[in-house]
Amino acid sequence: MGRKQIPVVIVAGFLGSGKTTLLNHLLSASGGTRIGVVVNDFGSVNIDAMQVAGQVDSMISLGNGCLCCLVDASGMDELLERLARPGLVDVIVIEASGLAEPRDLIRMVLASDNPGLCYGGLVEVVDGAEFESSRQRHPELDGHLRYADLVVLNKIDRIDAEQQALLRKTVTELSEGKPVLPTSHGRVDPALLFEQRPKRDEVARQLSFDDLDHDDHSGHAHAAYESVVFSSAKPLNPRRLMAFLDSRPTGLYRMKGFVHFGLPGHRQKHVLHTVGGFLRFERSRWERDEAHHTHLVLIGSGIDADAVRAGLADCVETDPAPSDKQAMLLIAPYLR
Repeated sequence: MGRKQIPVVIVAGFLGSGKTTLLNHLLSASGGTRIGVVVNDFGSVNIDAMQVAGQVDSMISLGNGCLCCLVDASGMDELLERLARPGLVDVIVIEASGLAEPRDLIRMVLASDNPGLCYGGLVEVVDGAEFESSRQRHPELDGHLRYADLVVLNKIDRIDAEQQALLRKTVTELSEGKPVLPTSHGRVDPALLFEQRPKRDEVARQLSFDDLDHDDHSGHAHAAYESVVFSSAKPLNPRRLMAFLDSRPTGLYRMKGFVHFGLPGHRQKHVLHTVGGFLRFERSRWERDEAHHTHLVLIGSGIDADAVRAGLADCVETDPAPSDKQAMLLIAPYLR
């Protein structure tokens, strides 16, 4: 398998929704993760009490290792190529302008020919306190919600509990079941959006997806998501797994890990990555002493953990000698 791909996360939302506040929070809470930031707008943005101002295609390296680049949309693809150089950043976050069309940004990322990049999801930030007035000013908001992989319902501290419940129901319906994360002041745990590195003074290792299951986020002000771990020593049935992936549970945002199918000719490790509706498999080799097991981590907001585990348990192969090679044709379109 080649070098690890860099996820590109798009943060969209109309003016005043809290995109920059969310970005600042991600930067300050990212630990040792190196974040490349593309701001799809002109002007300046405050990051960790530093004023970063620039014109098109300026790039500044901050003290915490983050890169902040202010560009227009025409230079976005070229900039992504530059940020994706090996060892430069671990994740790229695009803060879209309030007038940007999320669908076009998604297409741009998915159309990139750079093998070092992968789609990391569209996060649509919504002003919870001004939601209805925002819809009146921007009727296209409903469409933007449908393209989102995750909806961040920001500024909920400004409305009461009854309004929050009604608003979350409305946004969930408009976004067609996408995970909705209520928060205030843009406090979204970075671990929901991307894998984190520890700080430099911690043990020098990449934080794996497996670690999500062991971290205690209960004391965090932004602890509004859940993680579910599923493991199986038996192979999974590719037909049943694809049926599960095609009808992913409401609220599920990310899913990552590796799958063992165990079919003749297909005994490699299959690395799985999903974000929203995006799905990708990648073949890899098992380590010399690695058990040929399936291990997956799923995270989202408002997911039914028991139902998720039950759905995956139904994917476990029951035939002691599976031979349905045609089933792997369902996986093929999603192989990188």
